[in-house]
Amino acid sequence: MNTLRLVAFDLDDTLAPSKGQIDDRIADLLRSLLQRVEVAIISGGNEDQFRSQVIARLDDLDAAAHQRLHLLPTCGTRYLRHDGTAYTAVYAHDLSEAEKTSALTALREEAERLGLWEATPWGEILEDRGSQITFSALGQQAPRDAKHTWDPAGTKRAALRDAVAPRLPGLEVRSGGSTSIDITRAGIDKAYGMQKLAELTGIALTDMLFYGDRLDKGGNDYPVLALGVRSIAVDGWEHTADELDALLQTLPVPAAR
Repeated sequence: MNTLRLVAFDLDDTLAPSKGQIDDRIADLLRSLLQRVEVAIISGGNEDQFRSQVIARLDDLDAAAHQRLHLLPTCGTRYLRHDGTAYTAVYAHDLSEAEKTSALTALREEAERLGLWEATPWGEILEDRGSQITFSALGQQAPRDAKHTWDPAGTKRAALRDAVAPRLPGLEVRSGGSTSIDITRAGIDKAYGMQKLAELTGIALTDMLFYGDRLDKGGNDYPVLALGVRSIAVDGWEHTADELDALLQTLPVPAAR
């Protein structure tokens, strides 16, 4: 591997339990990592989730560490950096109202037709994330066990994606997490986010390392692997923590200030 300059992560089921805050152990590891390299988080989650799951747990970072943290919600359709006071948007590729309406309508109608619309979900099934529309089959707050048993082979998500995509020719429709479908502008996925990150930071993709729980072909982390970024598959935040313990042993300790 070339000189490691940036470590990137998926969020849900990689750094944190789905929709949950990062654990104390992950928070401490990220603080240590930020003393050594740049850190990026790229996920299908919306900006509010990033703020509640991550930023709220790292509010004690010093100014330099804040500057080394890159946040890319909704699969890189948004990019947040710290401006010295707060995390603000560098860019945001928001969908138009017409695009949102078309996406929401297509998702509901096709899910109902395929028998994939749950009568009693855990929270909202459809969410407008500004730059992304997300379908969560069991609801936004579904427990992890229920989500992981709903579609282990990915056939339900594939059927819904294949039904919705022809109705939205100008948009990108793809499987997201274990129960979700994400819709963004065409050509925008995690590979797009990582390429923008390389462009805006000047850090080569070959100098990056990525951790994700959906690196399988068809998974929403796979575009990062296909892009050529060295990637490590993990199964839950505890696995990521173990991997980071090992990685930190290989990185130079910062000089005392």
